[in-house]
Amino acid sequence: MDAPLPRAPGEPLIRVIDVDTGYEGNAILERINFEVRKGEVFGILGGSGSGKSTIMKNMIGLLPPLAGRVLFGDDDVWAESAQRERIVSRFGVMYQSGALFGSMTLLENVRLPLETATDLPDDAIDLIARMKLELVGLEAFTGHLPSELSGGMQKRAGIARAMALDPEILFLDEPSSGLDPITAATLDATVRRLSESLGVTFVIVTHDLGSVFTAVDRVILLDRRAKGIIAEGDPRRLRDESDDPRVCAFFRREPEAANA
Repeated sequence: MDAPLPRAPGEPLIRVIDVDTGYEGNAILERINFEVRKGEVFGILGGSGSGKSTIMKNMIGLLPPLAGRVLFGDDDVWAESAQRERIVSRFGVMYQSGALFGSMTLLENVRLPLETATDLPDDAIDLIARMKLELVGLEAFTGHLPSELSGGMQKRAGIARAMALDPEILFLDEPSSGLDPITAATLDATVRRLSESLGVTFVIVTHDLGSVFTAVDRVILLDRRAKGIIAEGDPRRLRDESDDPRVCAFFRREPEAANA
């Protein structure tokens, strides 16, 4: 499996406009512009220190950009705190570790967002949580603790919990980190299935090229030295057709010295 079938792009859900991002006034990225479209699996790629996770923090309301705007629809994520809280409630986020509570079963972990953010009755919460676990193939493990499961199953449970409140977009931070190739491929297949069958929009921060080529529709490639985006588009076309030596080096896993 190498290439997802091409799909017609949907309307933009998130637009990053002229964003500078970094810490304590020091920019890692400057004048960044891109959009995430409804229903696509969008990848944010780059080497170590290129700003992948930092730009994601700007997008999900965790870190204000140094300059520029992040729009969700027509709303500015960083316009005011009350609006930001309303906007980010429409996002689902799975962090690199999966971030499950170790003392809670999988069912209890997925129930938690519903218990804290809704007034649904207990039986409805239970039904929704079970449905979310079924979507990621974990319906038989509702009573298990995270420690009783493999790393890949924990990541899938993290996706189920991120989906609990039916977010409009799911952010995954290095989802295949620490997984063996077969387990990572299973996670990739879960992402593709959710995207294609339910129309879920994903933003994935990753450096795993195997996952990029099998699960992702479109990417941006960040470069630490350029402090910006050096490529955007279908990752398979960028790998096969780009004449930028930096892009070729990344997608073909060439040593940096070969392009010095």
